[in-house]
Amino acid sequence: MSERELHRIEVLSEVVERRRTLASAAIVLSLSVRQVQRIVRTFSVEGAPALRHRSRGRRSNNRIHDGVRELALQLVRERYADFGPTLAAEKLAEHGFTVSRETLRQWMADAGIWSSRKKRHLQFHPPRLRRECYGELIQIDGSEHRWFEDRGPPCTLLVFIDDATSRLQQLLFVASESAFSYFDALEQYLTRHGRPVAFYSDKHSVFRVAKKDPEGGQGMTQFGRALSELSIEILCANSSQAKGRVERANRTLQDRLVKELRLAGISDMAAGNRFLDGFTERYNARFATSPARADDLHRPLNIDVHRLRDVLCKREQRYVGRQLAFSYERQRVILEANGVSRGLVGKYVDVYAFADGRFDVRWKGMTLPHTIFDKEQRVTHAAITESKRLSDVLAFIRERQDQLPPPRVKTNSEVIGYQKRGRKSPGRKGWVDQMVERRAAERASGAPSNAAAPGCDSEVSALPGDAPRRLSG
Repeated sequence: MSERELHRIEVLSEVVERRRTLASAAIVLSLSVRQVQRIVRTFSVEGAPALRHRSRGRRSNNRIHDGVRELALQLVRERYADFGPTLAAEKLAEHGFTVSRETLRQWMADAGIWSSRKKRHLQFHPPRLRRECYGELIQIDGSEHRWFEDRGPPCTLLVFIDDATSRLQQLLFVASESAFSYFDALEQYLTRHGRPVAFYSDKHSVFRVAKKDPEGGQGMTQFGRALSELSIEILCANSSQAKGRVERANRTLQDRLVKELRLAGISDMAAGNRFLDGFTERYNARFATSPARADDLHRPLNIDVHRLRDVLCKREQRYVGRQLAFSYERQRVILEANGVSRGLVGKYVDVYAFADGRFDVRWKGMTLPHTIFDKEQRVTHAAITESKRLSDVLAFIRERQDQLPPPRVKTNSEVIGYQKRGRKSPGRKGWVDQMVERRAAERASGAPSNAAAPGCDSEVSALPGDAPRRLSG
């Protein structure tokens, strides 16, 4: 019996035993006094089973016959096995089976023919144990968010977290995820902690070459090449759950760090980066754990600062043509003609691009003087842009568009290249113009003449006024 029915039995028992009145029972059961009288009479004669619903356990009058259900499922298995319930119900209606989609959905789910999208895409990710030693594996990721809320534009926070201890190793506010932004964060990390064994990241193009057969770069990105020179391995996770430690840290930072920045009144990245050191200490004191082993696997850097900057930059090789020139990112770089550069025709030189905008051309460590012929173009029409750099690229595009004059629609004459020409001189003058000129000449000489103008009718004579008049007979 249901709880409602058990409650009724309890109240009605009190009424039968005269411990409760009919009016009180009606209020408790939300019924009228007359209904309570009827139920008490039935309860006194038949007992508690009389309060059970009479239709319980009986077949519904509106239930579809089992034969129709089996025939519909047979048609679905034979012809519409991969159809969804909605489309399958429409097809069954063509065969004379009018079944609602929700009824058919329940039938197909009970028969194992169809399952919901949530169940189809349900994946179970086994938990990955922490690494045992501090500095063995560092998870890195970028989190784009409105860190300063409405006080400033959205930006990206680069997060470096130790897998063994969940300690925040490095935080840095940047405009977007790019190779240069990760170079800045990596330089600060190496200076503070040394070189870890490996970094663990997602499949962002900063860390991994997407093409199967890249033309150059030995299958490495610029960030990967820098880590290779520093003897640090880079590993890419196959899913976001695999690097769940940094993903969960991002969610915590999006809650705690945003509120801390609000309380501190910080609204720009420069002030935010100065605030991060103190916040990192408080975060680690609250959430960091002890590693399974006390070993610190960080290795000393042992590299000069200037040498480190030559590693943490964008470096490529370019072929020098006969004109002592080569192309680099839609620019034409021309080497200055001297004894060294003339011998580099047909050879490759190293091109260095630094985060501060410096551009350097070197050959065997020697800097070569050069000039840039073409103006740099950072964004071209229909350029391929990654979603993580979209905000930074759009900001640059808006800045360039504000500098351009407003667009003007060309006329049809401008489209076809039509040019206006000077007015042509008229041909033989009409008799009216000739008469006007004649009268002007007569007035200037003071000797009027009644002779007709050349080429005019003899019946037309010059009368006072500026226009000739025809005489009546």
